Amino acid sequence: MTEHISVDTTAAADPTRDGKPRKQIILAAHIGGVNEHTLWEAPGAASQIAFDTFKHIAQTAERGRFDYFFLAEGLAVRQRGNEFFDHDIVGRPNTLAVLAALAAVTDHIGLIGTLNSTFNEPLELARQFASLDQVSHGRAGWNVVTSFEAFTGANFRRGGYLPREQRYERAEEFVQAVKQLWDSWPADAVVADKAAGQFVRDANVGAFGHHGRQFDIHGRFTVPRSPQGRPVIVQAGVSGQGRDFAAANADVIFSPFHEVSQAKAFYADVNQRLEELGRQRGDLKIIPAVGYVLADSEAEARDKVVYVREQIFTPKTVRVRAEQIWNRDLSGYDLTTDIPDVEPDLEAPRFINGRTYHWDRSKAVADIRAFAEARGGASLRDWFLETEGRIQFAGTPQQVADKLDAFVQQDASDGFVIAPPVLADHAGVADSLDEFVDKVVPLLQERGSLRTEYAGSTLRSNLGLPVPERGATSPSIFGRAAQDALVG
Repeated sequence: MTEHISVDTTAAADPTRDGKPRKQIILAAHIGGVNEHTLWEAPGAASQIAFDTFKHIAQTAERGRFDYFFLAEGLAVRQRGNEFFDHDIVGRPNTLAVLAALAAVTDHIGLIGTLNSTFNEPLELARQFASLDQVSHGRAGWNVVTSFEAFTGANFRRGGYLPREQRYERAEEFVQAVKQLWDSWPADAVVADKAAGQFVRDANVGAFGHHGRQFDIHGRFTVPRSPQGRPVIVQAGVSGQGRDFAAANADVIFSPFHEVSQAKAFYADVNQRLEELGRQRGDLKIIPAVGYVLADSEAEARDKVVYVREQIFTPKTVRVRAEQIWNRDLSGYDLTTDIPDVEPDLEAPRFINGRTYHWDRSKAVADIRAFAEARGGASLRDWFLETEGRIQFAGTPQQVADKLDAFVQQDASDGFVIAPPVLADHAGVADSLDEFVDKVVPLLQERGSLRTEYAGSTLRSNLGLPVPERGATSPSIFGRAAQDALVG
């Protein structure tokens, strides 16, 4: 079970690590939108799109001295056959609009949003994030993803979306073009006369020209250089080349690993690649997303884990997950007990649309059947509970704090994206982010692993990231690297 993680918590008890000061844990709050991994129907759960929810989560995270608030993006209403997902009917608001509004009701926390490189243009996206960075005084960040299917692309242009190889070639060049636009204004190019409200500009300020296979653009960029040099760039990459791509381009990389030995190997490998590409160790922060459960005792936490997981993996959720694998309607099966006796349909159009698909269908079905046989007839729901559980840390507040801290101090990560089981728009709701901030954060602060006050004025400074040298470029690592690193 993924929630039972073996962590050497002795690392959490020592005030130093091999004579060095303790690492400061990076924390981020995540709203994934209308998805199954939050208990959106639980008592006290708030709207997934109301601004009060976003505001409360961001302000609660800031009260806990989190580094940033992370908002995912949904570009299409998902479908099962010809039916819309119940969750999606409530809507998926625009990421930048929410983050801009949050900039006005927060003071320190970073604001990172997911925007797609397949269906945007470098100038517009660079302008949007540069503007968010200005209004937030240097707290903006961009999570780079690409589109993964024609179903989503149909919302944007005739022909749907780009072929796979062009999609990722575009993504790499997109990132480079955006950086060039952000760098088109020198830091000292603007002199403001506060009385007159006028700006004195050099004739070349904002001038840009990018000429590549994907983009041939030139003109004048309209937004001054970021207060933090450039907005923070976030990516994800798992394969060897994907790690190279993130090491060359990103400031933060999402890690998929929660088991300590795998996470430590990933951490060491990414940092080695970082140095090989001419960057300093630690210039790329490595952060997995984790779920948690808090209780008054370890036994109660175990029971609570079972309850939360069962609420997440409802019969409907199991059916949708299974139908992605089999690519066919499985409503005729009781998936809480049965394993479908049919083979996956590899030729039919997608039955579930609007969801990222990660499985090799034939292999997944073989794995499910082997799992059921090895466990004397386990159900399909049992398989999903075993393989897709999102609760990595469970226990008393002290136990969870110990495990989180030890994970970071052992260089398995630099911090965590915290995903509370329940999203709430006010304090006092069980399993909400408030509970983590009130019970776990003080324990991390007491041992010196988490700040008690923000030290910097920008997201980049609070993350401990260097200000990029103006005009600095990244090596091109187009190919499988981009494909692995930017899958959305």
